[in-house]
Amino acid sequence: MADSDRHPFLQGLSNHRGAPPTVVVIFGASGDLTARKLIPAVYNLACDNLLPADFFLVGYGRTPMPHDAFRKLAADAIREFSRRELDDAEWERVARHTSYVAGGYDDPEAFGRLATHIDDLEKQLGRGMQALFYVSTPPSVFAPIVRGLGASGLAARHANDPLHSKVIIEKPFGRDLASAEALNQTVQSVFSERQVYRIDHYLGKETVQDLLVQRFANAIFEPLWNRNFIRSVQITVAEEVGVGTRGGYYEQAGALRDMIQNHTMQLVALTAMEPPVSLEAEAIRDEKVKLLRAIQPLELGPGGDVARAQYATGMIGGRPVPGYLEEHGIAADSKTETYAAIRLSINNWRWQGVPFYLRSGKRMARRVSEIAINFKRPPGTLFNDDDGRFDLAANTLSFQIQPDEGMSLVLNTKIPGLETRTQPVKMNFRYATTFGSNTPEAYERLVLDAMIGDGTLFIRGDEALASWRLYTPVLEAWAKAGREGMGTYAAGSWGPKCADEMLAAQGDAWRQP
Repeated sequence: MADSDRHPFLQGLSNHRGAPPTVVVIFGASGDLTARKLIPAVYNLACDNLLPADFFLVGYGRTPMPHDAFRKLAADAIREFSRRELDDAEWERVARHTSYVAGGYDDPEAFGRLATHIDDLEKQLGRGMQALFYVSTPPSVFAPIVRGLGASGLAARHANDPLHSKVIIEKPFGRDLASAEALNQTVQSVFSERQVYRIDHYLGKETVQDLLVQRFANAIFEPLWNRNFIRSVQITVAEEVGVGTRGGYYEQAGALRDMIQNHTMQLVALTAMEPPVSLEAEAIRDEKVKLLRAIQPLELGPGGDVARAQYATGMIGGRPVPGYLEEHGIAADSKTETYAAIRLSINNWRWQGVPFYLRSGKRMARRVSEIAINFKRPPGTLFNDDDGRFDLAANTLSFQIQPDEGMSLVLNTKIPGLETRTQPVKMNFRYATTFGSNTPEAYERLVLDAMIGDGTLFIRGDEALASWRLYTPVLEAWAKAGREGMGTYAAGSWGPKCADEMLAAQGDAWRQP
């Protein structure tokens, strides 16, 4: 077939080393995530020659619009949010393969039109292609979309060959254990587990992926990665921003649902899991699930394993900011936590007796996500006098996930001079310094992995349920308690007193990232 005879969306893209011919359908095509992350991810994969030779992008949304209008929205999103500037020639190659279908998320006729559109592209191409459905919508329509994909036959396309359909589902995957189980049942009634990619963009970040390399490719770390040498682990996911215009959403979520149950627990699993038997996706995900199941139920109430708080008025960047209860759309008696701290106990051979401290909050001192491994101190026989000569710190290995991806190690060293004096020093590695700053973003890696069928960095159904099983009792207890036990912290600080007391009870303290 000559190029002039082909469908207008079929003008060739460059060859790719792994993905088969693919059509990516984005549900929620006019949404914020699509503009900020998904469209730029597709564009940058094209720039890096990582899209398959026959690649097609279809936007699906409620708002009717012609193909050209959607292409313009996509181009504007690239100009504003891409890590690369828009190259007109490069974008034109993608734009010729970009189209739009309008319809409701529970409209059988619209799903029929989508199926016909994909069939037409495939017929014009003259060969089969896989369909990758990206569900980037509010959680309330996850289930209707999945059911629509099933009823229309889209989920079963090429069911018995490598070009089978796939679905990417954004977080949050449920609001608690019961809703996650119900969503899981809906998804599994339509798709097999091999077709499902539950996404958590933290797993696409370079430092998170590097965590496995540091643990299992460096002999200096793996022998020490256990209760004999590690005193505690701290994981911090802190934000400077408040709820902004997302008050309505946040009132239904809170810090535990928004950050702890998903992002932070993925960091726990990768930090603490046992070595997998291989780097295959299921081998890694098996070990993550084993680790999550080994976490002990959380003790609730005073002196327990959980703390929560809301930010009060304070200073951020030298300017005053309002407290959570003064934010737009927030009820004056809101029971929603903007900060949560958790103490985990892992009941297995490697981690028995080693506390894992997690915290996440809004309006904190600065934006940072990190994993800090705090090693035990050596016996205090040589550098233990009280005359102030020896400023010793516990050795700490920290992985900075954002904003400056990299890692650091705190060591004690001698201060130059004739007298023996010591002080802690930090050895730093930064991705931007060593490898350059224009590294691929998380969504680029994850979209590509889904296209080629690599589920390593995605969450399996039993993994999602294991996390909800741990935290649902906490959410239920907080709902019953109302505002009782709710702490406060000044905006611009590192969190509430109740979280400090939780660590102090075990002789620990939060580190300042």
